[in-house]
Amino acid sequence: MGTTARNKILIIEDDPHIAEGIELNLILQDYEVKVASNGIDGLEAWKQWCPHLIVLDLMLPGIDGMQILKNIRLEDDRLPILILSAKGDPSDKIDGLIERVDDYMTKPFNLEEFLLRIKRLLTRDQWLQEQDDSFTANSNKQKPYIFGKNSVDFSTGQAECRAGNIQLTEQEIKLLKLFIVNKGKPLSRSKLLEIGWGYSKGTSTRTVDNYIVRLRRYFEENPKRPRYFKSRRSLGYLFDHN
Repeated sequence: MGTTARNKILIIEDDPHIAEGIELNLILQDYEVKVASNGIDGLEAWKQWCPHLIVLDLMLPGIDGMQILKNIRLEDDRLPILILSAKGDPSDKIDGLIERVDDYMTKPFNLEEFLLRIKRLLTRDQWLQEQDDSFTANSNKQKPYIFGKNSVDFSTGQAECRAGNIQLTEQEIKLLKLFIVNKGKPLSRSKLLEIGWGYSKGTSTRTVDNYIVRLRRYFEENPKRPRYFKSRRSLGYLFDHN
């Protein structure tokens, strides 16, 4: 981010009065602002508009805020996200922290505090970016993820596996990360679609099955008797390895 560039903030909020109020006050602070009124539009805006920060409600139509958070974190660990929600139970905040949200405020909220938190998150992100730029590419390289005889370098998308050296697609990488984050936990087809694809047009449970076939073909010694990507009747799929 350059010092003269305006920071872009995406608001994903279905209450028009709250969204308009936040938008106006952020514009008055010289931010560039975009509003999405449901989860699906919010994910699309994140992908297309590339904001510097997201203000995220949890209770949204289409796809809820927690699934949006999980979806984004599969691709971007660093984007500042502030949850702004009427859900104020400690368990809700803990769930958000587990999924690596940066900040959490409950409604109703103090506007001055909200604006200060936005400024703090953007300042911190800029500082972290500057620190990253000071390292060399080699010192900042991510270690490969290894399971069995398979090795995946998520920084390049390259995998060494039974199928040889392959270049994983963006969606294959995203799905594999989702399984790794949820290692040992069964994931339903609908959950895989919700988090991994964000209910993109043209996706179906069959789409998930086809991707599982690909991952098995890449990483399993015997794709017909999978060791890592297992089917769970009536539950979906489970990734595990010792």
